[in-house]
This record gives sequence, structure tokens and C-alpha cells, in this order.
Amino acid sequence: MASSSSPTTPYLKHDVFLSFRGTDTRNGFTSHLYDALQRNQIDAYIDNKLDGGETIEPALLERIEESFISLVIFSENYADSTFCLRELSKILECMETKQQMVLPVFYRLDPSHVQNLTGSYGDALCKHERDCSSEEVESWRRALKEIANLKGWDSDVIKIWTE
Repeated sequence: MASSSSPTTPYLKHDVFLSFRGTDTRNGFTSHLYDALQRNQIDAYIDNKLDGGETIEPALLERIEESFISLVIFSENYADSTFCLRELSKILECMETKQQMVLPVFYRLDPSHVQNLTGSYGDALCKHERDCSSEEVESWRRALKEIANLKGWDSDVIKIWTE
């Protein structure tokens, strides 16, 4: 990343944090995006150890805090993972408290499904309501809606997408 736009404060260690559902995009879209960022000297953090597990490591939450930008790759099964949703809540917190830039990418997914919590996103949240606290599920609903309404990219259109 160019020096004028690289993280300048001591707590920012990464240019970009990639949030994604591993089973949907890890071995295709996300790995190609990561490689392209690295080739362009953009320090992107990608979690190669966890793949949708239920326990989010404190160290991973720190990687989010230490990143200048979070790039969220919404895919069909992103909301199935409580891991992804907890990560997303942390990203929203950093956007609101640390002015972290957040960019959504809608990978082979209609953005309105995330914005309106319909389709697989509505189904996943209904399932989580049975297994998780209502407070936590409500925080996920808010994070999904807030981040899905930011300017981002729709992979089916391949252009900047805004509401």
C-alpha cells in the first residue's frame, strides 16, 4: 500500500482484514483476492486456521482492531457461522469507535438478502435465535444491516454498488 495511505498509527499492523465464510470462498475468490493484494504490497490479514468454528480467538479480534480496512465478503452461508457474525460485530464496533473503513463485497449474492435479512440470511438468524442469546442475535442483525448498506461491490455486477 502506498505510504500516504498506509496505517500510520502504532496499533494498526495490517492494511486489510478479510472477513469471509471459509467453506464458501476460501479456496476461490478469497484466496485470489488475498494473492492480488499481496502482489500489490497490501498487507492483508487472512485467518488460515479457523474455518467457521464456534470459538473466536481474542487474537483474531485484535487483528480486526489492528487493521486499517475490513473487507467483508458476504456469501450465501456467511450468516450460518456464529464465528463470522461475531467477527462482523467486532468490525462494526471498530468502524464506529476507531473509524475503521469497511468495504462489503457481495459474492454471488443479492445484496438485498443481507440488507433485508431475507433468504439464507433470514433463515440463519432464525436458527441462531434458538441457540444464542437474543441480545447477541440482535447485535448480529444490526451489524449485517449496517455493513450491507455501505458502498461496496456486487460480484455479479462487477461495479461499485450502492443503495
